[in-house]
Amino acid sequence: MPLPQLLAFLPWFLVPGWLALTVAVAARRPLLAGWSLAVLGSTAWFLQPYGPQVTTPARPPLAQVRVLSANLEFGGATGALLDVLRRERPHLVSVQECDRRCAEALDTPRLKDAYPYRVVRGSEPAEGSALLSVYPLSDVGHLPGQLSMPSAVADVAGVPVRVQVVHPMPPRLGSMDAWARDLDTVRRAAERRSRMRTIVAGDFNASQDHAAFRAVLDTGLRDSARSVGHSRTPSWPAATTPLLGTQIDHVLVSERLTPVGAEFLDLPGTDHRAVLADVQIR
Repeated sequence: MPLPQLLAFLPWFLVPGWLALTVAVAARRPLLAGWSLAVLGSTAWFLQPYGPQVTTPARPPLAQVRVLSANLEFGGATGALLDVLRRERPHLVSVQECDRRCAEALDTPRLKDAYPYRVVRGSEPAEGSALLSVYPLSDVGHLPGQLSMPSAVADVAGVPVRVQVVHPMPPRLGSMDAWARDLDTVRRAAERRSRMRTIVAGDFNASQDHAAFRAVLDTGLRDSARSVGHSRTPSWPAATTPLLGTQIDHVLVSERLTPVGAEFLDLPGTDHRAVLADVQIR
C-alpha cells in the first residue's frame, strides 16, 4: 500500500502503540516501554487538528449558504444524491464522479428549476463532475487534471464567491505523481484567489495527515468540519464509517467566510459520505 494511503489512517497507528506499551509494562521492559511512549506521543502530536481555530465575528453576516459535496462513485449514488438535494436544499453543490447517468438525472426539468445555474461535465467512469447553484454563475473555469474540476463565481446576494470543485487522482501505485500534481494545482489556484471569497469543495483524496493537503490549507483556507469540531470524522470508506475510516472529503473556505455547521451524510451507492456545511458570508 502506498505511503499516502497509510497516512490517511494515521489515528489507527495508536492501537499497536498501546498494545506494545501494555506488553512492555507487563514484561517489565523499560526500554521497549520508552520507545512505545515515544511513538504514542509523536503520533498523538500529529493527530492535533491542523490550522487555527475559527472564531465567529461579532458583526452579522451578509448571507449564509449551504454547501454540499458528494462523490457518487461512478454515478452509483445518483438517486441518493437527488434525495439529499430534496431534503437538505443546499445552495451550492459539488459533485464528483458524475457519469452520464448522473448528468441525465441532473438535466430533468425539476432539477433545472431547483438549480438553474450549473456546470455539468458528465463522463465515464470517474472523470465527470458537476457544480450546481441556486445563484447566478459567471467566469466558468477548469483546473487541469485527469478528473474534471470546474469552477465558477457565484453571485450570492451581490457578493462574488469563487466555487471550486476538487477531485485529484487517488494516491495509488501508478498515480502517485498525478495525485501530488493535482493537489499542487489546487494549492496554486488557492494562492491566486487574491481577496475573493472562495469555497473549495470535493473529494481531495487526502486528509490533514498529508503534507500536500496541509499545503492547501497553508494558503489560508480553513476546513469547515475542523472549524466546528469534526476534524477526525471519517468520510471514507463509507462501509466502515464512522468507526473506521478517514476524512478525505472537505469543504474549505477562505477569509471572510465562516463555517457555522458541518455534518457527514450517508449516501447509499457510494463509498464516500457526503459533506454538508453551512457557511456565513462576511
